[in-house]
Amino acid sequence: MESFNPNNSEDELIRLLLKRQSELNSLLEVTRAINKNTSTQVLVEMLEVILKNYLAVGSLRFLIEKFGSYTAVSKYGGGFEGNLPLYKSCKKLNKFKLPTRIADHADPILSTYDYFIPIYHKSKLLAFALVGDFNTTEEMVDNDLAFIQTLMNVIVVALENKKLFRERIEAERFQREMELAVEVQNMLIPQRLHMETGVEIGSRYLPHQNIGGDYFDFMRLNEKEFLWCIADVSGKGISAALLMANFQASLRAWATVEADLTALIERLNQIVLKITKGEKFITLFLAKYNEETRKLDYINAGHNPSILYLNGEIVPLKLGTTMIGVFDELPFLNQGQIDIDPGTLIFNYTDGLLDYEPEDAKVWNEDILMDFIIQNGDLHPDKFNQKLLNESSMVVKSKAIDDITLLTLRIL
Repeated sequence: MESFNPNNSEDELIRLLLKRQSELNSLLEVTRAINKNTSTQVLVEMLEVILKNYLAVGSLRFLIEKFGSYTAVSKYGGGFEGNLPLYKSCKKLNKFKLPTRIADHADPILSTYDYFIPIYHKSKLLAFALVGDFNTTEEMVDNDLAFIQTLMNVIVVALENKKLFRERIEAERFQREMELAVEVQNMLIPQRLHMETGVEIGSRYLPHQNIGGDYFDFMRLNEKEFLWCIADVSGKGISAALLMANFQASLRAWATVEADLTALIERLNQIVLKITKGEKFITLFLAKYNEETRKLDYINAGHNPSILYLNGEIVPLKLGTTMIGVFDELPFLNQGQIDIDPGTLIFNYTDGLLDYEPEDAKVWNEDILMDFIIQNGDLHPDKFNQKLLNESSMVVKSKAIDDITLLTLRIL
C-alpha cells in the first residue's frame, strides 16, 4: 500500500477511520474485561492507560458517586487537591450536562484543567471527570471528548452493576447496554442515503432489540465501480454492535485501497480474528460491480446467498468462503463473477428473515422466499422490500428471533 499523504482527502478519511477503529478496540477491551467481572482497580488502570497513551491526557480527576458523596477513583498529573475542595469547586458546574471547557473558569481549582466531563443517567449525576494538559486538535476535540465520556460511561455502568442485586443487575445492564450501543454507533457510524443514476437501491433494517449486529453498506469506489456489503455478526448487544461498527470502519478504510476482493476478505478476516480472538465471527456477502464492463464480482463468506433475478429466473450467488474471524487462514476462497443484464434485481438479506419458530417453517422458508422473488422481482426495490415484509408478517404467527436486514438493488 502507498504511504499516507496528509494533503490527500482519501488518506485523511482513512486516517480518521483507523483512529475510530482504535477507539472501538479500546472499548471492546474494556467491555471484555467487564464481562469477565474484572476488579474496579483494573478497570480504572485500563482507563488511565487509554487516556495517557492513546489520547495524551496529562492530568485526570475521575470522581464517582458513592453514598451521596463523590469519591475520586483515579488521580494523576497536576497538583493533588483534596476530594472535598475538588467536589465543592465542581458543584459550580452542575448545570452542565455535556463536556465543557473550563480553562478560563474563575475558580482557581477548575482553571487548572481544560475540560469538565459529566456522566449522567437521566437526571442523576453518577460521576464526573476533569481532564487537563489535553493534547488534541481543534478538529478532533469534540470526537475525543465524546469518546472519553462514552468510555467512562461504560466503566461507571459496570461499577454500578457491582452494587446491585442479581435481578436488578440483569435488568439495568440490558437497558444501559442498549443506550451505550446506540451512542457508540451514532458516534462512529455515518448514516447516509445513497442516490445513484445506474442503480436503484432499497433497504430495510429491523433490529430484534434496540441495537443489532446486522450491517449493510453501499459505497461508490470510482466513476465506474461501486461496492456493497451485507453482514451479520454472531451474538447480540453492545459487544456485537461494537464489533460490527469496527468491521464497517475496516471495510471502508481498506476498500478504497484494496482493489482485489479476495485480498480484501483475507485482510478483514485477520482484523476480525485479532479483535475477537476467535470468540465471535461474521458472515457476509461482498460484491463489486463495474458499470462499464457490466461484470459483478462477489464473495459469499458463509452468508445467506444473495439472489439474482431477471425475467422470471433466479440465480443464488453462493461462491466464496467460510465465515470470517474463525481461521488464521481461510480454508478456501473462491471469487464469483457474473455478467449483469439491464434490469437485473439483486436481493441481499440476513438470516433473521427466515429465522422463526420451527412451527412456522412450513409456511415461510427459503423455497417460499424464492417463489416470492420470482413473482415480485419486477417491483421497485423499496416496494419489493415492503411487500416481502408484509407477506412474511401475514403468514408467520411468531415474532422474529433475530435482526432482519434487506438490501435490494436493481442494476439499470
